[in-house]
Amino acid sequence: MTIGAVLPIKDLGHAKQRLAGFLSGAERRLLCEAMAEDVLEVLSQIPALFDIIVVTRDARAGRLAARYGARVLEEPSNNGQSAAVKRAAAALGRAGVECLLQVPGDVPGASADEISEVLAAHAGGDEGGPAVTLVPSHDRRGTNCVLCSPPGVLPFAFGHDSFGPHCEAAWALGIVPTILPLPGLGLDIDTPDDLRAFVARPAEGRALDYLRESGIAARLLVTDAA
Repeated sequence: MTIGAVLPIKDLGHAKQRLAGFLSGAERRLLCEAMAEDVLEVLSQIPALFDIIVVTRDARAGRLAARYGARVLEEPSNNGQSAAVKRAAAALGRAGVECLLQVPGDVPGASADEISEVLAAHAGGDEGGPAVTLVPSHDRRGTNCVLCSPPGVLPFAFGHDSFGPHCEAAWALGIVPTILPLPGLGLDIDTPDDLRAFVARPAEGRALDYLRESGIAARLLVTDAA
């Protein structure tokens, strides 16, 4: 089974607006770059991946992709995560790739072991039938990883409350989704509380290094004490 990974990266300069009250624009950009690079490095460690596609229109994200041997699928405008993944799914389908693995760029705690666990859990894929595997966010509202075969089988509906709709869409297609909660993939960074949770169960990498070296991790402790 050939698997293509898809990593959508929006304009880094305008990312993570929900952190705007805690981090400056420059801090958000640098954090997003570090998180995306952590995810790219993990994906580059998975031998089973036939292809890695970064969907973006940000030049800095394109340079990150090149550093890890990923190819860039440029999007004409920022139409959201669902549109970006749908665009990549179509490209993978045209290339004859059998399965799509979608991972967001804000899960710096994800590991190669977790990605491998998702691939191993993918029910039905080896038999050639349609299959969907979902990793929910830690609050079970969002969807932090999708593995589906064929690539365009699932109507993508990413957002803060996408997990339920993704499950319902799979069931509507007659597919019993495999649900796999995982601590690293499950923790996407959107709020200061997410940052605190990430720092509390650190996964070594660029994102954690940046949080420590920039003083953001220390600021999180100060606001906790207050």
